[in-house]
Amino acid sequence: MNQRNKWKLVHFASTAWFMLALGYILVLALRQVGFHWWIIFSLSGHSAIFVFLLISLYLFAIFRGIDRSQKIEIEHPLTSTSYYVAFYDVSPLLGGLAGYIGSIGVSRISELASGIALGTLATTFLMWIVVDPAIAFVERILPGSRKNRVERLAHARALRQKRQEQQKRLLAEILALNEQEHSRWQEALKPQAEKLAGLLAANKTDFEQAERKAVEIGLNAWQIGGLSCMQELRNMAIAICKQRNRNNNTIDYIPAWWDGIGNWRNSLIC
Repeated sequence: MNQRNKWKLVHFASTAWFMLALGYILVLALRQVGFHWWIIFSLSGHSAIFVFLLISLYLFAIFRGIDRSQKIEIEHPLTSTSYYVAFYDVSPLLGGLAGYIGSIGVSRISELASGIALGTLATTFLMWIVVDPAIAFVERILPGSRKNRVERLAHARALRQKRQEQQKRLLAEILALNEQEHSRWQEALKPQAEKLAGLLAANKTDFEQAERKAVEIGLNAWQIGGLSCMQELRNMAIAICKQRNRNNNTIDYIPAWWDGIGNWRNSLIC
């Protein structure tokens, strides 16, 4: 087990001890105001799932935080040290120990347990809610910490801008390549488009032969550039037909002729 996993285990044990102490104090407070045990058990039974979800979310956040958000030593000269992290993690256990020492000499077990629980709660609250945020705030306002933070954020902003510029350049290159490909297709497919436009205007007696030639043209377009090339060729042929026939009465047989060639489907291209 590596050092990081050991600290995770220690933090889990401390958190479990803290939750146990908190639960004991709550039960003790309910008993002191006159609640019967069966009411306490009923309340705890209904809230068990909710408490379990809260603990799970808390532990998930802690474990992910230990993995991902490591403190920068320059900006956090104290709280990033292993000694401070160790003290932070074991503070609930130390609080319980302090409560035990402070309760030595009491005659009742319940008083000893109350002292341990209160020591755990007070120490954890003091360390996690008061001391740690205060120390972190002091670290943030130190001149060296502020300077490093400004430089780090500026560096991160520069990297982000550089990445965005690279993405823009890549997108521009892709668009330029697509435009070149489109121009190349326009030039290479123009004779085929002329032939295809002529086949659309063929007589009914030559319809079967026109279909065979159209299939050959479509297959050639598929081999050149796939479905996009076929669509471009069809658009060019239809445009030529409209230029030739001002009345726009030309019937588009191309989707039916090319049905089944590569990815071309008659139901999708109409």
